[in-house]
Amino acid sequence: MSHHDPIADMLTRLRNAITARSRYVDMALSRPKHDILKVLEKHGFVEHVLVDDEHKKMRVFLKYAGGRAPLLQGLKRISKPSLRKYISKDEIPTISGGLGVAVVSTSQGVVDGETARQKGIGGELLCYVW
Repeated sequence: MSHHDPIADMLTRLRNAITARSRYVDMALSRPKHDILKVLEKHGFVEHVLVDDEHKKMRVFLKYAGGRAPLLQGLKRISKPSLRKYISKDEIPTISGGLGVAVVSTSQGVVDGETARQKGIGGELLCYVW
């Protein structure tokens, strides 16, 4: 298990759970991961996130369409610990023609690309979700 990049580990756990058609996935609690999951929950990629502060764990309930087709189709880590990727407000990409989300860590917290564009702020481009 990789502890060098907890965000990449979280994305891999989500990817594996979707592939296995799991109802939920458990992972260690951290603020950056929880902030990213809140963005995914806001955009309807995950159903909801339960936080257990006592045991420092999170349980992420995945969202599926009618025929058990996952709403979360893909995840890609962009900025890595070895190579950070910072962008300005003008460089924020549109993912899958607006159906996906670029997750950006800004000075005002972790937000989706559209919110960062509206606020006129850039930051570290964490990942793409579609």
